[in-house]
Amino acid sequence: MLNRFVVALVCLTAVLAFNGCTKKDSASSRTAESAPVEGVEKVKPAPGTGNVQGKVLYNGAPVENIEVKLCETFSRFLSGCGGKIYTAKTDKEGDFVITNVPPKEYEGLTVRVFETDSYVFATTGIAGISSAKYNVVADKTLFVRPTHLFKGDLQVVNPKAGSTVSGQDLELRWEPYPDARYYKFTLYPDNHQITPPYTNQRVDDASFKVNKPLEKGSYRFKVEAFNKADEKLSETSDDITFTIN
Repeated sequence: MLNRFVVALVCLTAVLAFNGCTKKDSASSRTAESAPVEGVEKVKPAPGTGNVQGKVLYNGAPVENIEVKLCETFSRFLSGCGGKIYTAKTDKEGDFVITNVPPKEYEGLTVRVFETDSYVFATTGIAGISSAKYNVVADKTLFVRPTHLFKGDLQVVNPKAGSTVSGQDLELRWEPYPDARYYKFTLYPDNHQITPPYTNQRVDDASFKVNKPLEKGSYRFKVEAFNKADEKLSETSDDITFTIN
């Protein structure tokens, strides 16, 4: 999963179709949010400071030893987490507490995706582009909504990356993902003057026979797997690029 900050303009072009970048800054959906949340305070903040507390889950289960960062400044497409940074790791219950934080408004909260270089972050605003704000108040704990991690290991079977295929009777296929209840896929042409034939198309099986005409040219293909609670489990690590002849 590669750092895509350097291709911000490309990502912005596709953001409406894909709801944001999905590589190093993967997962703009189902992340921690800054809206008020009730919770049981695990640690009292030191006098004059505040705490930030939340939970990290994968497939509905808590995830231990995950790094979480509270960012004084945050730029999704450029520098990422910046300024003064406060960190914590999740415990066996998936809970984290970032302690003794100076009171002020912080621009980002990032959660590392397991042992990878990727992370998820909270977003808000148009198309999920602007980051959420976290207002830390002295002598209080700010509770944030659970962060649902997802992986980037969903494997596409057909079409292969870099292949050239016929647009007639094309069947999209991918490896069934453990605990997946359904999938969503998006197929869009590199020619932005052509309307994407499928955007967030939901299917229950790990395949789909294309039933719309596809114009010749280069296409990109992405698949996401979801569990029965509508939480994303995994996605293709990179958009699969192929050509219709």
